[in-house]
Amino acid sequence: MKTTSPALISGPVGPSLLRMAGPMCVGLLANMLFNLVDTYFVGKLGQQELAAMAFTFPLVFFVTGSSMGMSIGVSSVVSRTIGAGSGEGVKRITFHSLLLGVVLVTGLLAVGYPLLNPILRAMGAGEEMIPLIRSYMIPWACGIVFIVTPMIGNSVIRSTGDTLVPSLVMLVAGGMNVILDPILIFGWGPIPSLGLRGAALATVIAYITVFLVMLSLLRFHYKLLEFHFGGIRCILTSWKEVLEIALPAVFTNQMIPVANGVLTAIVAGYGEAALAAWGVSTRLESLMMSPFFALSTVMAPFVGQNTGAGREDRVREALRFCGKCCIAGSLLIWMGVAGSGSFLSSLFSENPETRSLIELHLWIVPLSYGFFAWKLQYTSAFNAQRHPFYSSATFLGRFFVFMIPLAWTGQHVFGLVGLYTGVALGNVGALLLALLLWQLLQRRTHRRSVL
Repeated sequence: MKTTSPALISGPVGPSLLRMAGPMCVGLLANMLFNLVDTYFVGKLGQQELAAMAFTFPLVFFVTGSSMGMSIGVSSVVSRTIGAGSGEGVKRITFHSLLLGVVLVTGLLAVGYPLLNPILRAMGAGEEMIPLIRSYMIPWACGIVFIVTPMIGNSVIRSTGDTLVPSLVMLVAGGMNVILDPILIFGWGPIPSLGLRGAALATVIAYITVFLVMLSLLRFHYKLLEFHFGGIRCILTSWKEVLEIALPAVFTNQMIPVANGVLTAIVAGYGEAALAAWGVSTRLESLMMSPFFALSTVMAPFVGQNTGAGREDRVREALRFCGKCCIAGSLLIWMGVAGSGSFLSSLFSENPETRSLIELHLWIVPLSYGFFAWKLQYTSAFNAQRHPFYSSATFLGRFFVFMIPLAWTGQHVFGLVGLYTGVALGNVGALLLALLLWQLLQRRTHRRSVL
């Protein structure tokens, strides 16, 4: 199978992006399914088990966020290599990237396992809770290599322009998790009830299946994987190419929960109802933004391939097309959720104050989603063109330059209305920053080409 998808460097820009984004959106929803299903079934065990699982989320996010950053680096390098027409280079990067994932996971386990109990205590877990948390984290950690490497393999396949197969694989994994969770958590026939340990094992087994399928696809279907080390110097060269993009992306991903924690702390000052409404609204946001996250994910291979092929005109056309899609799509979403705010809030709470605050949030913040979504497309373009620090600047600028200061100032003047407005204006400011950085980058690139 060819490693270069002609549609990405010569086909119609808009249809190519939409064709890739559709399956990617399904894949993102499948990823959400893992967390929702685990949380649902663990909740059936009892309040203590559900509380114990809450302590695992930051640790799990640390690993998955790091893996996503790695995937961004791999996608950038592979897509540019494909665009340049180097099939052997793609095979080299693919194998060395998978090897890098295994090395990093091994190092993380070696450092993290002895520190697990102190970390849990620092997070506020009581001594009686730690054994329960470890019953989930230890099996999960033992299978972590099968969680990280499929993410890397997925990014390689997406870099070819194929988003359907990775999404189907993740759907299968999500389906396996749905089936295995109740069996392993509660027991069935000869299988004993494993509780929290069963939830972790269900996830690991599903990802082991994904790992084996992914390796087979890369090796035999896409012809993108050969188990050839090429010497230590060759390996280090590949790792350097990937890490120069991946490390800033990993850092940015780890700062996102920190920023969200600051915003949550500000909201918490308004009481339990405001905090509950904020929690519901932010979860709804992840669902509403999923099409735009999907679009930004496919922008990386599109921009990478066209940059590698010297088609900067198609990159500019793609960003304009995505901008129109983001603004139009977000307006449709806003009209839908603002008009049905009362119904949506009733699904999550019976408290009148909480419901009214959810509705208020849905009237104000989603109006700015188009700006945030368009900004996402620029951050993907920065990474794909080997400018990860520009991407990190837009992500961190959104939170620490615009959103948090504006939300903090707004709530002092207008209360929660001002806070929500500050969040919305933060999304607008993030897009303006991305546009400014993009223009600066284009001018710098143009001056270099002239010289």
